[in-house]
Amino acid sequence: MTTDEKYMKEALRQAQKAEALMEVPIGCVIVQEGKIIARGYNRRNTDKNTLAHAELNAIRRASRKTGDWRLEDCTMYITLEPCQMCAGAIVQARIGRVVIGAMNPKAGCAGSILNLLEHPQFNHQVVVEREVLEEECSQMLSLFFRRLRETKKKEKTC
Repeated sequence: MTTDEKYMKEALRQAQKAEALMEVPIGCVIVQEGKIIARGYNRRNTDKNTLAHAELNAIRRASRKTGDWRLEDCTMYITLEPCQMCAGAIVQARIGRVVIGAMNPKAGCAGSILNLLEHPQFNHQVVVEREVLEEECSQMLSLFFRRLRETKKKEKTC
């Protein structure tokens, strides 16, 4: 198992926490000098907050832990390609590297629709590694949405 796979498995554990809350299972960890300094998972519905994405929750915790908003020497592991809001926050936080599990062709902004992380005109570009444990990350999301559709279908027939 590679180091990237090891930390992506930790991000998947965070995604399981979101799933337990009936949230879209997206998880994230931030690593600095070989140690996880922050964790986050999707809590939008639970917190009733548009900003409660896994990445933003983790960035907030990492900044608190380091005492700095600049996270240049950190790597973020995220189970799903970030949206435009989270990609912008990653660039603004100056995160040095991002490792992505599954790509998001409907809303991804690290290469699928846009690539905000590596945009050459920004003052900071992020090193991006894609599709680490892609199958596990994608499968978790697919199963979640399949179960959600089945539950909604059953509710309609009752």
